[in-house]
Amino acid sequence: MDYKSSGRDALKEEIKDIVDLILSDYDKARDIDQMDVYNQPDRDAVKDIVIKLIRILYPGYYRDKVYKSYNDNNRIAVVLEDVIYNMQKQIAIAFHHSPDYKNASDETLDCAARCITHEFFKKIPKIREYLDTDLQACYDGDPAAYSKGEIILSYPGLTATTINRIAHELYILKVPLIPRMMTEYAHSKTGIDIHPGATIGKYFMIDHGTGIVIGETSIIGEHVKIYQGVTIGGLSTRGGQALKGVKRHPTIENNVTIYSGASILGGETVIGADTVIGANAFITSSVPSGSRISMKNPCDCVDKK
Repeated sequence: MDYKSSGRDALKEEIKDIVDLILSDYDKARDIDQMDVYNQPDRDAVKDIVIKLIRILYPGYYRDKVYKSYNDNNRIAVVLEDVIYNMQKQIAIAFHHSPDYKNASDETLDCAARCITHEFFKKIPKIREYLDTDLQACYDGDPAAYSKGEIILSYPGLTATTINRIAHELYILKVPLIPRMMTEYAHSKTGIDIHPGATIGKYFMIDHGTGIVIGETSIIGEHVKIYQGVTIGGLSTRGGQALKGVKRHPTIENNVTIYSGASILGGETVIGADTVIGANAFITSSVPSGSRISMKNPCDCVDKK
């Protein structure tokens, strides 16, 4: 008896049984069972779009490994055309997930994607205007920064803010999936989680940044500075999908500084202008303008003899 042959046959049969078991599990018609991979935006393609958009937003800071040209305008023009083409393609795919385009023809999806893509690219000057103020805020607010180039090339806070400003414009244009894919790429890269729905004013600065969370319906004014570990979040999400569209996250007015580890929660919570929120503060109600909020120092409670 050929024991090796019989062993191989038994192994093949066992593997076939496992494959059949898993394939049959796909037949249960659950959300996780759908197999239409070509109607899902490509994560790698979206990431590539983000990377190229960053080159467009900061044309003098990121080298292009593909397109070579002695003329800077020609180089940017080629990158722009490439990104416009690929963004339009991904948005058309994403529209399969929009109730507004249910059962729409491919021609309709392509036309809508083209219009939205062109509308987005017309907003590039506005995005760059805001980013210029964010860069200035980062430079003015950090004595450890020796140049603006250092900030653009190495600060995770500005990277996350840049990607969020891109994603926010697509969110406003009601593009499904892709804005969140962009901000989750930023999250994975920087440790900073900003929902694309958050509205953020000019001169926004994130210092250090790791662990920051900013929710979808947050409204943040101008000249706001946030340190690592800050949460601007919802007070409760027990309502689940019933809370969709409801303002669940705080409003932060102008000239507010929020130090590390602070949590500010609730859609009705307003942090008034010119306020300083100390480290590890936990806030669930509004704070008037000009406030100074801090946790009590544990040392103050010690009996000093």
